[in-house]
Amino acid sequence: MAMLHVEFKSECLKRDVSVSVVLPFDRGGRAPYPTLYLLHGLQGNCNSWVSNTRIERWACERNLAVVMPQGENSFWLDTRPHGISYGDFGSYVGEELVQVTRSLFPLARQRERTFIGGFSMGGYGALRNGLKYPDTFGRIAAFSAAVHIYEERAEWIAKQGDMAGEMLIFEPIEETRKSDLNPRWLIKALAERTAKGIDDPKKAFPQVKIIVGQEDNLLESNLRLGHALEEEGAQADLRVAPGTHHWDFVQNNLEEMLDWLVSSETEHASERQLD
Repeated sequence: MAMLHVEFKSECLKRDVSVSVVLPFDRGGRAPYPTLYLLHGLQGNCNSWVSNTRIERWACERNLAVVMPQGENSFWLDTRPHGISYGDFGSYVGEELVQVTRSLFPLARQRERTFIGGFSMGGYGALRNGLKYPDTFGRIAAFSAAVHIYEERAEWIAKQGDMAGEMLIFEPIEETRKSDLNPRWLIKALAERTAKGIDDPKKAFPQVKIIVGQEDNLLESNLRLGHALEEEGAQADLRVAPGTHHWDFVQNNLEEMLDWLVSSETEHASERQLD
């Protein structure tokens, strides 16, 4: 096992970026590794997952590589407060980061072995960017995703859903609601492709698993988005578990999510045998 810290100059973000990487470093020759691109939440950094969970040990036990970038408070989007661009974190995660890390490490390149996940802001980022780049990511793992921006009323968001002024990223809200910033808009766009016969639903949509706390104030918005996925034919596993919007909740449910991700390895092996 190796725990690595990587820095490189990002063309998308126009600056040096920091990335933490868990590499199983299996000497038995089972690389390239299935890979999870794992996003932190608001006010976090590239070390948040390692500091707050056992992701390092549990991922290595499952022979899973994990790439943890730093997204500041960007919501993993193109941030343009006051009309000034501070970099497109969506393109960075969905395109550049995947390309760079695959060039540096023995990571799987197949869609069905490449995943994206996150907690809170990172859960939103995983859903939005996983649905925006469905040819790259085969599975999306979301813990208590901050999808309330487009799923809750403006009054609710004003009282408890704008912790760090993140609404600036999404405004004007009624315009961006009809764009790829809105996961529900992306769901509809993918569904339209399947309706036209362009894609099979199982191939068009990444598989999605959402785990949210019973006492989490984002419970209802996660349920609504999960049901929207199901209604459009996506393979969506939506589970409510005891807990609040806290890292303890993520830690308590992390092994279940990792087991679900690596179960794709069994499916992948079966498909290769059929071929």
